[in-house]
Amino acid sequence: MEVWIRQDAGSPSAESAEALTKAFTQETGVKAKLVAVGVTDFETKLQQRTAQKDLPDIVINDTGQLGNLVTQGLVREVDRGSVAGGADLADRAWEAAQGHDGKYYGVPFNSQAFALLIRKDWREKVGADVPESWDELTELAVKFTKEDPDGNGKDDTAGMVIPGTTTRGYLTWWFSTMLWSEGGDFVKEQGDGYTPAIDEPASVKAVEKLQAMFCDSKVAQPGASTADSSTTHTVFESGKGGIYLTGPYMLPRFDGSLGKDKYEVVAPPPGAGGETVLAEGENVYLMAGSANEKGQQKFAEFAASPAGQKIGLGVDNGGIIVRLPVNTEVDGAAERKDPRWETFQQVYNESGRNAPALPNWSTIRQISAEGLNGVVSDCARDVTKAMGDLAGEFAAELEKQGAKG
Repeated sequence: MEVWIRQDAGSPSAESAEALTKAFTQETGVKAKLVAVGVTDFETKLQQRTAQKDLPDIVINDTGQLGNLVTQGLVREVDRGSVAGGADLADRAWEAAQGHDGKYYGVPFNSQAFALLIRKDWREKVGADVPESWDELTELAVKFTKEDPDGNGKDDTAGMVIPGTTTRGYLTWWFSTMLWSEGGDFVKEQGDGYTPAIDEPASVKAVEKLQAMFCDSKVAQPGASTADSSTTHTVFESGKGGIYLTGPYMLPRFDGSLGKDKYEVVAPPPGAGGETVLAEGENVYLMAGSANEKGQQKFAEFAASPAGQKIGLGVDNGGIIVRLPVNTEVDGAAERKDPRWETFQQVYNESGRNAPALPNWSTIRQISAEGLNGVVSDCARDVTKAMGDLAGEFAAELEKQGAKG
C-alpha cells in the first residue's frame, strides 16, 4: 500500500510517520510504503494523481479537507461501528470525520485545539495578570505594543501575532476562536441546512474588534495581513510579538529558539459568548479505488490504536504527527512528561469546536478569509456593510453546495 502524509521529506515528522508505517507492517504483515509529500504542494500533487486515476491507498490529511475530498469522490465511506477500537476514540474526533450527510469518511488520527502562548517575562515586566477575557487579552496586547516590554528602548514589539493572509484561509483559521468566543459565527444551522451568520450583530462586533487590532490599537505585527504561519512563527520566536494563538506542535521549536522559561501556555479566555476554541486535526482517509480495502482499514485501525498513537506523539525524535491523541486510552501529557500539553488537551475536551460539517467547508473558509482580509487591510472599510456583502457570498456558496437551509 502507498501511504501519503502532509510532511516534508527528511523532517522529524516524516521520520515518525515512517516509524508508524514500519510498525504497521511489522504488526500486520501488510506491506506499506510512506510518501512524505511536501506541505506546500500536497493538494497539487494529489490532484495530479486524481487526474491520472491513480490515487494512493491512504492519505493522512486535515479534517478541514474532508468535504473537498468527499465532493470529488476521492474517499470511501467508513463504517464507524466496524473499526476495531473505534469505541475508544473521542466523539469530538469522530465528529471531525463526519460529512454533511452524517456519514463517516475517515478514521480519526490526530486532534488539536489552540491555546495562547504569552511572553511571561513581558507580562511580568508590564505588571499585568493573566487575561481572563478577550478584552483583557487585547489590553495586554496594547501594553506589549506600547510599553517596551523587552526593555530595548525601541518601538519594535507587537502585542498580537496574527497570520492574516488569505492563503489557505489562514485569517479565518485564526479568527474562528475569537469569533465564536464573542458569540458570533460564520454560518448557523437552519432547517436541514445552513444560513449565513457572519452579518449578525455579535459577528459584526467581533469583526470590528479584529479590525481595531490592525487599525486602532495596532497591536497586530507589521505585515500581519499578508503573513502566513511560517512568518508568524518567526515573529514570536524572534521576540517581536508577545501573544500567539497557535497549536501545541510549536512547543518543541519555541522551547529551543526562545526558551521554555520565557513564555507560558494559557487557555483562550471567554468572550461575550463564553469559551469556544477551534478544534481540528487529521483523519486517515481510505482513498477510493484501492485494490486493498482490508489493508486500508487495518492501517487506519493501527494508526488510531494506542500503539500507533504513541509512535505519532514523537516523544523520541520530536516528530509530532499526533498532537493530541484521538484515542482516549492514551495520555499524551503523561507520555511527554510535560503538563503544558495537558492545557491543550483540556481546551480541546472542554471548549473545542469543530468547523461546521458543510459539504465543502474549505471553500467557505477561503471566501471568509478574503472578506475579513479586506476589512483589516482597509481601515476605512465599514464592517457592517462588508459583513453583509460577505453573507451574500456565503449564501451563494451554500446554495451551490446544496447546503442552504
